[in-house]
Amino acid sequence: MNGRTLVLVSTVEVVEHADGRRARGERSRRAVLDHAVQVASVLGLDGLTFGTLAAGSPVNKSGIAGLFGSKEGLQLAAVARARDVFREAVVLPARDGDPGLATLWRTVRAWLGYSRSRVFEGGCFFRAAATELDARSPGPVRDAVVTALRDWDAYLGQLARGAVARGELDDGADVDQLVFTIDAALDRADLASVLLDDADAYDRAEAAVRAVLVAAGASGAALR
Repeated sequence: MNGRTLVLVSTVEVVEHADGRRARGERSRRAVLDHAVQVASVLGLDGLTFGTLAAGSPVNKSGIAGLFGSKEGLQLAAVARARDVFREAVVLPARDGDPGLATLWRTVRAWLGYSRSRVFEGGCFFRAAATELDARSPGPVRDAVVTALRDWDAYLGQLARGAVARGELDDGADVDQLVFTIDAALDRADLASVLLDDADAYDRAEAAVRAVLVAAGASGAALR
């Protein structure tokens, strides 16, 4: 084996070692974040500390600090992870390729299922975060939550406008009002279930959304 071959072998070993370390780091980061979003849904984003997370994750306090750098960095990463979890639980299962009434209705029902099944232990992560941060001064963490909520509203609006364009809702339907009312019903269902232990909250929310969509021109048969 000549010197050049030795150099190549050594380089491969270094790259493989670095890749393995990076993969382990990503696994550790994901494990911490999966725990962090559950903690934050119950204790709030301010309840996230390196020490609190170390008690329930496979990474120690100094390791968590090394992964995220600061409490704010941890909070921002938790919001980003919560967005991914929400997308996987609510948005993706309800998609059928075209925006429209069927996708909007499946999305509403997927949201109710997401809250009902406690994908996040404390109910909807973003309702909890919004309640915690709504009166705070603007900052990176609050801004990240605001962006997530606005993106959700924009997505609901896209689906509703698609339904109008396809003739599934009245041409003059007030989409912004529809989105506002849908959000209100979903948020109330989450609050009533989590805080008031109301077993009927999700059925009531589904009935409320169905009624507002029918009032906007939707066929009741399409909302079964």
